[in-house]
Amino acid sequence: MKEFEDKTVVITGGTKGIGLDIAEAFLEEGAHVFVGSRRDSEAFRERCPSICFVRTDVRSYKQMENLVGESVKQTGHLDVFVNNAGISIWRSLDKVDEKFWSLLVDTNLKGALWGCKAAAGYLKKGGAIINVASLAGKRGSVNNSVYVASKFGMVGITQALSKELGPRGIRVNSICPVYVSTDSLLKNLSGDHPDVGAMKPQEFLDVWAAKNAALGRLPTGRECANLCLFLASERASAITGQNINVDCGVLPQ
Repeated sequence: MKEFEDKTVVITGGTKGIGLDIAEAFLEEGAHVFVGSRRDSEAFRERCPSICFVRTDVRSYKQMENLVGESVKQTGHLDVFVNNAGISIWRSLDKVDEKFWSLLVDTNLKGALWGCKAAAGYLKKGGAIINVASLAGKRGSVNNSVYVASKFGMVGITQALSKELGPRGIRVNSICPVYVSTDSLLKNLSGDHPDVGAMKPQEFLDVWAAKNAALGRLPTGRECANLCLFLASERASAITGQNINVDCGVLPQ
């Protein structure tokens, strides 16, 4: 029997990048997987054709409630909720305006809170919430103040809700990846990132990893997904309120 046989798992932003790797990992372990995102993708349809896609804007609590409700309607229960949807864009302070602030904070932070709230209404004892935060939720970086603020907030939500939901037997943790080479990251590195310069995005990541990671490389999306599998499993039954780095030793703690 596979580890998550007959379990219901809901993942936001699961049609690309790290989220797609997470969705695929839970699917391979036998879960009923539901993905909420504003749009699907060719890669999602090819790799996870059996997953139920529910068009969802995480900034809307009504739509998040609909996503969770649809999963429960079809399977009768909810076991794991993964807040993965997020946007990472570097922008210097002089270019930050209310539209940019709202885009990142409403998606990354408010979206995560709405996901936790919607999931908490259905999760039972033994249920798990996993927030995909970032190493940026633990330390600041140049031209990244808004993203950093949103991810620090996710780390705080994780700690607070672990206390609030713990008495009900619901665990809340986050994973904190460093750079993971995805199409979105490679695109956004060409913006206001202070260190890329004339390098191509992937070249920058390779050079950066060699200088900063203890293992001399960066983590993969699948390695992030593997941690999510562990945190959702009974093997992590005593772990809650933790924000765990997936960084190949960039920030040892």
